[in-house]
Amino acid sequence: MNRLLLMLALVLVVFTSCKKSTHQEINQDHLIYATLWFQSSPENQALYHQGFNIAKMQLAQFAAVKSEKPKAVVVDIDETMLDNSPFQAQEIIDNKEFSSEFWNEWSQLGNAKALPGAKEFSNFCDSIGVTLFYISNRKTTELDATIKNLDSLGFSFAKPEYFLLKENESSKKTRREKVSAEFDIVMLIGDNLNDFSEVFESRGDDWGASLVEQYKNEFGKRYIVLPNPMYGDWEKNLYKTKDLTLEQKYELRKQAVKGFK
Repeated sequence: MNRLLLMLALVLVVFTSCKKSTHQEINQDHLIYATLWFQSSPENQALYHQGFNIAKMQLAQFAAVKSEKPKAVVVDIDETMLDNSPFQAQEIIDNKEFSSEFWNEWSQLGNAKALPGAKEFSNFCDSIGVTLFYISNRKTTELDATIKNLDSLGFSFAKPEYFLLKENESSKKTRREKVSAEFDIVMLIGDNLNDFSEVFESRGDDWGASLVEQYKNEFGKRYIVLPNPMYGDWEKNLYKTKDLTLEQKYELRKQAVKGFK
């Protein structure tokens, strides 16, 4: 009897261990490779330089055209100007999912590094007389730490009047309209389609592919898209709802990939 109980206990330990291991794997499998690519790939570095080089060339042309209003550029902050991949990495290390509290712990440190070409672009805007506005879904409670972070890195326009952070709604439409009331927005830069226009907020069953095709002539001109494989609003088409277990999310990711058979 004692031998049988011992065997059952060992089976339970092994089963629990395997289940825990699987749970951790499911939690992190999609994030590890994406974060490694973002932090380590020189191709990522090159894409940021490429994006900001194109932005500078286009902006120089826009700035040369006379307009009734002063010209402005709107940029996102996270994964556009600042690199938050250490936060994603810490999620992996600590086996944590995103939470506002965990994010706030990171953002209040003000330790994010500048992404390649981002600081230089902000300074270029200043040098040619184009105002740069930061429209971000960071909360207003993060304003001081965000300004301190950008200012310490040498970014131009690191003052409160150039920041429009999230108050009540995630949509950036109203904040863009506020800038447009006094400025001619000639360019928008971000890692998420919602950074450019409200038309991308409802992407449809094709995940927004038809919308991108519809506005394809804007990309590389007025819209500059930067890479972010770690997270984004595109995931909403994948998960549909927030009330999913890690296992359910894993299965949905697996089902969404398209093979050749």
